[in-house]
Amino acid sequence: MRSRILNLLETTGDVGIFGIRVVRNIFHAPFEIEETGRQILEIGTRSVPLIVACGLAIGVVMSLHTRASMTRFGAASMIPAVLTIAMFRELGPLVTGLLVSGRVGAGIGSELAGMRVTEQVDAMESLGVDSFKYLVVTRVAACVVALPVLTILMDFAGSAGGMLAEMAVSHSSARLYVHRAFASMVWSDYIPTTLKTTVFGLLIGTISCFLGYTATQGAAGVGRASTRSVVYSSLVLILFNIILVKLLLFWFPPQSQ
Repeated sequence: MRSRILNLLETTGDVGIFGIRVVRNIFHAPFEIEETGRQILEIGTRSVPLIVACGLAIGVVMSLHTRASMTRFGAASMIPAVLTIAMFRELGPLVTGLLVSGRVGAGIGSELAGMRVTEQVDAMESLGVDSFKYLVVTRVAACVVALPVLTILMDFAGSAGGMLAEMAVSHSSARLYVHRAFASMVWSDYIPTTLKTTVFGLLIGTISCFLGYTATQGAAGVGRASTRSVVYSSLVLILFNIILVKLLLFWFPPQSQ
């Protein structure tokens, strides 16, 4: 048990140092604009169908479950507001982070691990290319940029799913649903919760790149890096989400209407 705790602390320290190095290099030239754009396309654009589909499904399911509970108390008219606040304040950012950590984290971990064990990273460095800047920093920057955009898509897709479900069940108009959904929303429900996903992107990118960039032991190391990237990114994301939620509630307390 003692050795496991020491190994955990050592790994945590290594990841922290790795992350500090990433953040420091993001703001220093050379800026790999072309590679960063390619990674944003890979991480962000190709995740859009998954994000939108999951958002619609979550909105529909939440609408059905919420209606079953709130109609007992005669509060069916509050369903749009409840769904929208839940999506924008918590469900949207968290689910988006978990989906991206599953889809992108495994890809980054296995890709970098494969390059490491096949000595492609060493070949790049022998040609004078900064492999850390080209492979790691670009992917982390792409995650940081892509997560807020994907979160916004998730939020509105969830709201659209709830609207479709309400229109089908209660036959309410889209205009009435939108009015009820967003009438009680304020800017503190949109901006802080969306911006916190930049932290999620930093965590997912840093952990996945660390596990892939430092992989060893051949093909087994590639599989291990891919699996651990998903597991560790998801766990750390959930833990940091608890901290960020508490901080956001302190800095941006809910406003009474």
